[in-house]
Amino acid sequence: MAGIFGRIKRQADAPEAEEEAPAVAAPIAASDLARRVELLDSLEETGVGWFWASDAEGRMIYCSPAAIAPFEITPDELAARRITEIFEEERKEEGKGEDTGRPLKFLLAARNSLAPTAVRVKLGKGDTWWEIAGKPRFGRDGAFAGYRGTARDITGTHEERRKQERASQYDSLTGLANRYRMSRMLDQTLKAFAHAKRSCALMMLDLDRFKQVNDTLGHPAGDELLKQVAARIRRLLGERVEIGRLGGDEFQIILPDVDDRGELGEMAQQLIQIASQPYSINGSRAVIGVSVGIAVAPYDGIEPEELTKAADLALYAAKGGGRGQHRFYSRELRDQASFRHQIEQDLRDAIAGDQLRMHYQPIVNARTHEVACMEALMRWEHPQRGMISPADFIPVAEEVGLIREMGTWALNQVCAEAAGWPDTVKAAINVSAVQFAADDFVDVVRKALKRSGIDPARVELEITESVFMGDVERSARTFAALKKLGVRLALDDFGTGYSSLSYLRDAPFDKIKIDQSFVRGCAGEDSNNLAIVAAVVSLAGALGMETVAEGVESKDELAAVTRQGASHLQGVIFSRAVPGEEMLRRFEEGDLVFAPRGPERYRAERRTEFRRIGLIHGDHRYNVFLRNLSRTGAKIEGLLGVEVGTEVVLDLGGGQLAVAAVRRSDGAVQGVEFESPLISDGADGLCTRHRVSPYQIELAGKPLAALGDDPYAALMTMQNRAPKAFMEVQLD
Repeated sequence: MAGIFGRIKRQADAPEAEEEAPAVAAPIAASDLARRVELLDSLEETGVGWFWASDAEGRMIYCSPAAIAPFEITPDELAARRITEIFEEERKEEGKGEDTGRPLKFLLAARNSLAPTAVRVKLGKGDTWWEIAGKPRFGRDGAFAGYRGTARDITGTHEERRKQERASQYDSLTGLANRYRMSRMLDQTLKAFAHAKRSCALMMLDLDRFKQVNDTLGHPAGDELLKQVAARIRRLLGERVEIGRLGGDEFQIILPDVDDRGELGEMAQQLIQIASQPYSINGSRAVIGVSVGIAVAPYDGIEPEELTKAADLALYAAKGGGRGQHRFYSRELRDQASFRHQIEQDLRDAIAGDQLRMHYQPIVNARTHEVACMEALMRWEHPQRGMISPADFIPVAEEVGLIREMGTWALNQVCAEAAGWPDTVKAAINVSAVQFAADDFVDVVRKALKRSGIDPARVELEITESVFMGDVERSARTFAALKKLGVRLALDDFGTGYSSLSYLRDAPFDKIKIDQSFVRGCAGEDSNNLAIVAAVVSLAGALGMETVAEGVESKDELAAVTRQGASHLQGVIFSRAVPGEEMLRRFEEGDLVFAPRGPERYRAERRTEFRRIGLIHGDHRYNVFLRNLSRTGAKIEGLLGVEVGTEVVLDLGGGQLAVAAVRRSDGAVQGVEFESPLISDGADGLCTRHRVSPYQIELAGKPLAALGDDPYAALMTMQNRAPKAFMEVQLD
């Protein structure tokens, strides 16, 4: 096959020189076509560079013989194919790669010049990669005449480049995207989605108790665990999302086009559940948990840093709420983060300043309702803030390393106070996993018993299943040492995520506490909780253990768990936790029986609240007070003249609008039923599935931004023309 430029034959009749003249440098002039063509043909023959050409129809009319030789294709066969059939540009995954500019097909159709571009050559089997470049050619009449271009084989270097590129973007341990790639993907996604008015959710995941696996089984086991966690996440979510490991035990997930918090909550719970199943690592068994924080663009942020910070705050709240939870970002979390920081500073002075108190909740005999045990619950009486909930300060104490010191104080305080109770009443003391794992824990218990003089058989240590996440053999030795001291052991919160029958087989427990999540609503016709309660009671009975049904609130629950044979009961139906002084006075009076006082039937949990919200009806927004809130409805106060059947919208704050209908109306008090039930926010709160979109606010003439304090107000551009239908009343 002749060269693309042809070969020009030297003139045969050119006279030969009789004598060789000294060599003289003769530059190749632009007009010397023969020597220029010879030069290009020589280059083509060496294989250093190849040439290709197409006609005006995009058909390949020439390609250097050395280039197409490995493909065993004739020039005629080559000419039957179009450039776009031969060259396939390397494509990035949609939404997952850098913007490399216009695609090759577009450039060819627009007759633009082609910068050096890596393409896969589709002329045979296997992957062959060339780097091509080219320019369009036009005739004297301006008509397009096709492309003329160059090519070179880059198969070897291309594969190496791809490996290096992957190494720079993917975590070598798990195969997931690394921090750099996730940051780049989030930035590109948010920019593109803001322009297209699309949403994008961001999940932050952090493994619970991963450090214990590293410390007890070693770092190779920790690495293997991370690989298995990554595989489970990928198996659950598939290829529809971008999953990354940011480092350590922290993962991140980008979920495009998802803003339904109900769907996100279900996905988070699936992640928590699948990641919490036991792992088999080199013959050892490991159990961890996971906490999840969720933020959604553009609601919670439109810039990558803003959205990431929001998801981080949600994750922090999930871990602070007891771990193994998911939380959605809300503006209140910023205030809570500041509050937690202040708690951390003040907590260090709580013990020295005599600010901690022990309150006690009775555990009664199921048949006689006589108190058998008192569970000790720590309270913090802050000099300025008043009583601070354990849910607020216990997680902080664990994070800053104060939980062992506080646990030691509690052991000594409870033993000292319980020594003055009737001999028939035991004291139950909660023990954290950190405290249990301490080398001196058994010695701390021994000293507390000796100092107080209490009978060890009257002391129960309540231990959660999280203590089994560490060194199993060490835990067994600690259990044995505690039983040798004579104290009782209770397995707390049984059945809440990490349960294993091996715990009951291997640990010498005297009592199982059935978690309140199985007791709540167990008397309902459609509830499976009662069957779970019955199974645990039966199991405990077979093992010679007592059972405590926690969280009994209503008389139908009381009757149900009593029928199933629970030996002991605990809950507000008998008493809330009260100060030790108050309980001591009752004991001194000989009053050991707690009569049940509570509602006849269990009601779906309602949050008792008292806060101002907005009620929207017609063109008007009214100020009302929210008294309580459930998934299906709410109680409000503050309006007169509201008829049953009236349709309203409750503005619950943060862009949460709940469509509702009035079902009861008595003066200034109304009961409303929601059109769509609220969902859990992952903790004790409720939230709507959807919120006012910042894109709607942008259409109203406002700049695009995350939701502010009053998103609905930004949409109120209409003029109030109709008179108000209701009268607002002032509440005390």
